[in-house]
Amino acid sequence: MARILYIEDDREIGSWVEQDLKRRGYEVDWLTSGDGAVERIADADIVILDVMLPGLDGFTVGQRLKKASPQTPILLLSARTAVDDKLQGLQFADDYLTKPFHPDELAARIEVLLRRYGGKAESRRLRLGHLDVDPDGHLVVDRRTGEEIVLTGKQLQIFMYLAKHPNRILTKEQIYEAVWGEPYFEGDKTLHVHIRHLREKIEEDPGAPAIIETIRGIGYRVKA
Repeated sequence: MARILYIEDDREIGSWVEQDLKRRGYEVDWLTSGDGAVERIADADIVILDVMLPGLDGFTVGQRLKKASPQTPILLLSARTAVDDKLQGLQFADDYLTKPFHPDELAARIEVLLRRYGGKAESRRLRLGHLDVDPDGHLVVDRRTGEEIVLTGKQLQIFMYLAKHPNRILTKEQIYEAVWGEPYFEGDKTLHVHIRHLREKIEEDPGAPAIIETIRGIGYRVKA
């Protein structure tokens, strides 16, 4: 079941859209302003965002949401039909629907965006501490800043292999052979060194790692 973050200040329209989307089987988190939206986007598969909002307008809110979660599609709703408004919105949004609209059209556009972006409900995106990790998209984002954490090729391969098996203890042999494609020899410190450098990039405190756990004498585990 896909989860929608819906931001609309008009209570009549909001209630109507919320009820229709729930009837179609979606979970809907409805906000009447952009306040608190960034904190809630981590749990959303898609954002439906009205342009005319109290306080920060939808363009500003949308830009902040896209920075916080680049892989979450945003569908803008607006009564504005000017080309300039659409172009401004599509600088960060993934689709733009003008009001008034038919609920079937809104639902169809939502389905298209969910198929295009995979939807967190359909993907294996993980929330690991302060990180949003998409193993299939090979993306690691620091949720506190909205910035991608850039890893080297081997660091990314190691982390994604661990992330694809959350809560599972993986031996050093399994990890090494999956990443390097060669047999692991006891005493080889290559994997250990790469894990140390990886922790320096992703852990809040590399000296006391909370994301990649060492299983002494065996290997490592990502705790989800």
